[in-house]
Amino acid sequence: MTIDLLVTHSGGFHADELLSSVILTHLYPQADLRRSRDREMLTPAANKIIYDVGGDYDAEAQIFDHHQRPSPLREDEQPYSSFGLVWKHYGAAYLAALDVPADDIEAIHTTFDKKFVLPIDLLDNGAIDPSVAGELSVLTLPSLLGSLKPVFDDTSPTADDDAFFAALPISRAFVEAFIRNLAAKARSQTLVLEAIARAGTSPILELPMGMPYRSALEKAGADHMLFVVNPRGKDWTLNGIKLSGDTFDQRADLPESWAGLTDAALEEASGVKGAKFCHNARFIAVANSREAILEMARIAVDAA
Repeated sequence: MTIDLLVTHSGGFHADELLSSVILTHLYPQADLRRSRDREMLTPAANKIIYDVGGDYDAEAQIFDHHQRPSPLREDEQPYSSFGLVWKHYGAAYLAALDVPADDIEAIHTTFDKKFVLPIDLLDNGAIDPSVAGELSVLTLPSLLGSLKPVFDDTSPTADDDAFFAALPISRAFVEAFIRNLAAKARSQTLVLEAIARAGTSPILELPMGMPYRSALEKAGADHMLFVVNPRGKDWTLNGIKLSGDTFDQRADLPESWAGLTDAALEEASGVKGAKFCHNARFIAVANSREAILEMARIAVDAA
């Protein structure tokens, strides 16, 4: 039977049912999304998916709540929220509906679960404290989405529903952008691995455009590479390679004598005609041609 009814709870909302709604409304765009605690509305039926309400987790009955005891747990005993449950059962279909290549769906499903879904699950269940983000906790996705709730003295009888449905497209934008980036990273793997093979033992990796490359470097074991060059519009860039995603430290910095210089001053300091810019932190430089940027890269390698 066709799914024509999606049901979550009424009243105030949280990130987990908002993000679950992103997945389910994309898969079932013809379905009516209702926010209710009415007993009849929460009775399972073949045409209905119920989530974050209902007091049960039963995938066959299409009900995905996590507030009951015992609550559903992952294999590692970390708790699910409704978002984690919906992603577990509908995430792969959602990725396919977004035209993610079939060969990439499993890996992207797992990565999105780990990096996006799990933190939402943990925060919603109180398994981690928002303070783990320190002073930036106000900028976590649950906090940002929570800020879209109506203010306390909004007396409109539809205030909660109005705010929920206004927040839904914003939530959708975050989910789809994250997945687009994961899919792009998967596409870039082949291009970067091919470029690594062409470079051989060179410490300079030349790419056809800006793209994610660090995971491919790790996969290829290309620890000898120090810098990346690629075209950017009419110019070319020279970039250092960060040691990890958690630091600004690089395998090698650009020469100290270039720091903060532009145009003629950088040409004089580097000895390269066409040098245009070097960031003061020495992680990127720009030149006006491939020949100029490769010459700068060779000088940077020698200096390193």
